[in-house]
Amino acid sequence: MHKLVEKQRQFFLTHTTLDIRYRREALKKLRTALRKWEPRICAALETDLGKCAMETYMTEIGMVQAGLSDALRHLSRWSRPKRVMAPLAQFPSRCRVVPEPYGVSLIISPWNYPVLLCLDPLVAALAAGNCCVVKPSSMSPATSAVLAEMLGSIFPPAYVSVVLGGRESIGALLEQKFDYIFFTGSPKVGHVVMEAAARHLTPLTLELGGKSPCIVDESANVRVAARRIAFGKILNAGQTCVAPDYLMIHASRKEEFVAEYRAAVQEMLGEEPLQNKEFTHIINARHFERLCGLMRDARAVVGGRSDAESLRIEPTLLDGITSDSAAMQEEIFGPILPMMTWEKWNDVEDFVLSRPRPLASYLFTTDSTAEKRFISNLAFGGGCVNDTIIHLAVHGLPFGGIGDSGMGAYHGKAGFDTFTHYKSVLTKGNWLDLPFRYHPYNGLKSRILRLFLR
Repeated sequence: MHKLVEKQRQFFLTHTTLDIRYRREALKKLRTALRKWEPRICAALETDLGKCAMETYMTEIGMVQAGLSDALRHLSRWSRPKRVMAPLAQFPSRCRVVPEPYGVSLIISPWNYPVLLCLDPLVAALAAGNCCVVKPSSMSPATSAVLAEMLGSIFPPAYVSVVLGGRESIGALLEQKFDYIFFTGSPKVGHVVMEAAARHLTPLTLELGGKSPCIVDESANVRVAARRIAFGKILNAGQTCVAPDYLMIHASRKEEFVAEYRAAVQEMLGEEPLQNKEFTHIINARHFERLCGLMRDARAVVGGRSDAESLRIEPTLLDGITSDSAAMQEEIFGPILPMMTWEKWNDVEDFVLSRPRPLASYLFTTDSTAEKRFISNLAFGGGCVNDTIIHLAVHGLPFGGIGDSGMGAYHGKAGFDTFTHYKSVLTKGNWLDLPFRYHPYNGLKSRILRLFLR
């Protein structure tokens, strides 16, 4: 690992990646490779997660392609030094902010969206001019192997290198000194990554998760809300860091919502969701058993069945939920949605604010006052009003967490900024050297300094 990182550092020090043309060509190579390797990527994701080709393109390949197009379109503007007005006290001078890459970056990606969450940060890092070591998840081995082969076919290892393996590989990588670390995964592993980064004073981004609330008030269009919330839980079988994690619905709309949610699930997956081959399965048996355990102390009013052989769990709506229920003790990361009712908005605020700040929050309402309170009073990484999940598909919106759900953001310009150090430079003219700042200080100098510095 040390030799790998040093090889990348030596390549970075040749200043090759500072050339905008080199970065642009790298992004074009990746875009071309994605098109060429799409069939193999789809096959790998079907092996690892049971994803259908349509969902793979919609949530993985297509979103990376969109990110590549966005970066190629704006790279020249993002990379341009920015002029800053110099104060009169520094006359004659000019000031500018110069974007420069951090250097050698480490990207650690998870298993739930193994292509998107590996390549999206890589696009940002390459656009910013970094060399990258990429560590995909060992829990999606088929996809990780394809990514390693694809990236190895288009980039030299001194520029982009993929490291496979499990915890031992991550541990060995974290012992090295990187210039930036980008981690997507669980808060538990995030603590380990941050501790390792602290040993080397390495800046980092943590994209974690948490329990993202979904709130439906009495003014909401319940039919639309049920369809869009069901979409958020069916997509990738709920194994999405921004999936609605629990539902808080106004008591007056509960029964209507249950009926509409049942209808939405049936419309999307049919009467037998467990038999639907386009419905993604749970990643492995351990997570399957964990999810089944979360349903045991509640009552399923929609779904509830599971199949250990196919690792599928029906989209399930749970009733009889309290803050002490098993489903409220951890991030669910599956197609299970615990439901609680409320009557006063203050109760919603108190409950959400009493818990760790989530990666996402969602509100369904037609009341502009409720929307303003939701946006102003609740802290969360990002979210939607009258929809779920799709805010992360907008590259102009920075995506990231707050507090326990992470730090830092990426997507579009925010991703370029994440992997960029903005260097401040002042250039002073030599044709005039004002004497006011130099000793000895007398009354006249003091008056002049006060005139300029106020």
